[in-house]
Amino acid sequence: MTSPTTAQALKALVSDRTHLAEALKSADVAPLLMVLVHLGGDPAWLDRVAPYIKGPWSFHEEAPEDLKAELHRAVVDILADYAATGRDLPAAPDAALLPKMLDTLTGQHVPEDYYPLVAEEMDLTDSDPKTVHWRDTPSPEALAAFHVIVIGAGFSGVAMGIKLKEAGIPFTIVEKNDRVGGTWYENSYPGCGVDTANHFYSYSFNVSHDWDHFFAKRDEIFAYIERNSVRTGLPDQIRFHEEVTSAVWDEAAALWRVETRDRENQLHQFTANVVVSAVGQLNRPQYPEIPGLDSFEGPALHTARWDKEIDIAGRRVGMIGTGASGMQVAPAIAPIVDHLTIFQRSAHWAMNNPLYFERVTDDKKWVLNNLPYYAKWFRWQLFWSSSDGFHPLLQIDPDWPQPERSLSAGNEELRQRLEKHIAEELGGDEDLIRKATPDYPPYGKRMLRDNHWYRMLRRENVTLETGRIDHIETDAVVMADGTRHEVDVLVYATGFQARRMLTPMHIEGRDGITIRDSWGEDDPRAHIGMTVPGFPNFFLIYGPNTNQAHGGSAVYYSECQVRYIMQGIRELVETGAAALEVKQAPFQAYQEKVDGALSKMAWAHPNVNNWYKNKQGRVTQNSPWRLVDYRNLTETFDPGEYDFRPAHAETAA
Repeated sequence: MTSPTTAQALKALVSDRTHLAEALKSADVAPLLMVLVHLGGDPAWLDRVAPYIKGPWSFHEEAPEDLKAELHRAVVDILADYAATGRDLPAAPDAALLPKMLDTLTGQHVPEDYYPLVAEEMDLTDSDPKTVHWRDTPSPEALAAFHVIVIGAGFSGVAMGIKLKEAGIPFTIVEKNDRVGGTWYENSYPGCGVDTANHFYSYSFNVSHDWDHFFAKRDEIFAYIERNSVRTGLPDQIRFHEEVTSAVWDEAAALWRVETRDRENQLHQFTANVVVSAVGQLNRPQYPEIPGLDSFEGPALHTARWDKEIDIAGRRVGMIGTGASGMQVAPAIAPIVDHLTIFQRSAHWAMNNPLYFERVTDDKKWVLNNLPYYAKWFRWQLFWSSSDGFHPLLQIDPDWPQPERSLSAGNEELRQRLEKHIAEELGGDEDLIRKATPDYPPYGKRMLRDNHWYRMLRRENVTLETGRIDHIETDAVVMADGTRHEVDVLVYATGFQARRMLTPMHIEGRDGITIRDSWGEDDPRAHIGMTVPGFPNFFLIYGPNTNQAHGGSAVYYSECQVRYIMQGIRELVETGAAALEVKQAPFQAYQEKVDGALSKMAWAHPNVNNWYKNKQGRVTQNSPWRLVDYRNLTETFDPGEYDFRPAHAETAA
């Protein structure tokens, strides 16, 4: 009951004022203040409380207890007044107050160009504004003759399926695993979790208020995806245990001919008007290229292929890689293994967040579920705290005098805060501080969350090795200087084959051109990250240059893409066109725009090597845009950027 509007619901809410007042003690000050002003409370409250809100996270709130108690009473009183008078709650706050409310909520200035995004993301009327509606409802016959194949049933594939089903468009999802979830199903290593606050890292059309943690672990996230799938009946339209081997465009029929292989190695053929790849960038494990890798005789686990049947307790473990998965798994297993040797190629920056290990109390869940509009304001606060506020820190100042360590004055200030945190966590151990401090600017690689990584490095049973690995033997990792580290188990925390997007599928468009012909081995490109010339009626979710490395939620980006793709499909169905294909001119203009923006950002820094760059040094994975920019780029499908072809006689089967 996020936004109760009836007098009966409000009376139930305030029937036990003692309980309500007690529950409000768990509410964060900033979103609770927004509820009060939203409901028509005295706007002077904004000036009273604003000085105590220093930023967009709850731990930035410093309001004194007496002021919080007064705020709680004011909220209870205004709710009781609505209940007593039977008035409806206002759907939106006073428009004249909105700018001040947003600035107060975040403790920062929210620019005016965010206001449309605010209205859309908060969705105060529960109208799901990202949903695409028919302009001219097609006949049942037209819909029955149309078919979409979605590849992958992860976060994005499930969202795509839900929106296709809402529109009544026939579709099939092909999923290589036996369950939905994608990367959240496949990654089950110890400590696996999200580093974006979950109340934001979730579908806007089905927000959950029942997360047990602010930063949930893998099982909770996977369960959320599966609930959404089951709730909407998607499993009936998912072909589990099947993998797409090829998709070939039939120009004469204006159809995709898709081949899949099941777990019995049987091949199946399908046709589709539209193919949507929702496999993303992080689905094929990347193994390190180290001589002797296959000679190791003990268990070898990639974090994306963790085997829970292998008991690592009390054993000597060697972990290669210190990126996102490594920083999560190592602190989780260090307390139970005999010894953990971490082989680090380069250090990563990790930001501390006091909420990372915090549980969501039952009272906080009650407030999120029952207090009108509280969850809406809370989610927007997390949106801002987790995303675009960091974007300026990624811009390279060409006149900055210390480019080897930072990008700008703001980036340098952040570096100093991060260095201070590292030094404090490592207790002044100069050798560990040197090893654990990156030699590149903050955000040059993905900014991670400190999962107690630094304090783990101080454990007596943990060794951080920063030398170069020469080779691997049957029972040891041997360094270039001859040092031999004997291990019983190897863990590869080495990420994914992100640069070889869509591998190993054979995707063939017009004139026999394959996606590998178009992209080469490591230079994927797409218009707004979604469409490619020469590949009609083919869309990508989480495609080239759509990875978010400055913050934000991948789920938000995927919802923007789903909306855009649904508009493209609507054009096909409503106009009766057989195919649409992005024109070369807008495609090329967008590539130049993306490359130009990225050339001025942290990931293009010459001192930085990361998985975002291809062999030529081009950043192929990351989006240079603020979330608001990408929202604006994808809000409306522009038919003028596409060639349309008239219908053919053959239809999908």
